[in-house]
Amino acid sequence: MPSGPDYEQMLRTASLRVTRPRMAVLDAVHTHPHADTESIIDAVRGALPEVSHQAVYDSLHRLTAAGLVRRIQPSGSVSRYEARVGDNHHHVVCRSCGRIDDVDCAVGEAPCLTASDDHGFAIDEAEVIFWGLCPQCAAHRRPETELA
Repeated sequence: MPSGPDYEQMLRTASLRVTRPRMAVLDAVHTHPHADTESIIDAVRGALPEVSHQAVYDSLHRLTAAGLVRRIQPSGSVSRYEARVGDNHHHVVCRSCGRIDDVDCAVGEAPCLTASDDHGFAIDEAEVIFWGLCPQCAAHRRPETELA
């Protein structure tokens, strides 16, 4: 089984039963940040070839609900999962290749943005997605724009 963080302890602390599929899903999410469900299934099956799609989906759902995994879904993208939880970080997404990277809050504590009108809500999180081109995609586009 995985040798990263103490997945058994993480599950127990979240009051979740320790199962091999949950541990393998935690390892896949820690090893492959911002992976989609199919990529996580492939990674889990590397450790547990007999695991079903449904077991992975169920594990992702439970781990997300317990706060051990975070699900993000940039516009036009499938759900993606990451192990970085408990902070109010954001994401930058490449419009060309879909690469996703973490972006820390620019200023202050979570939430790092203040709503102009909170409508009485006790806001504890702000979700921001920055869009653009990653360095590799931008480098490939430069010659085209210089020719225009």
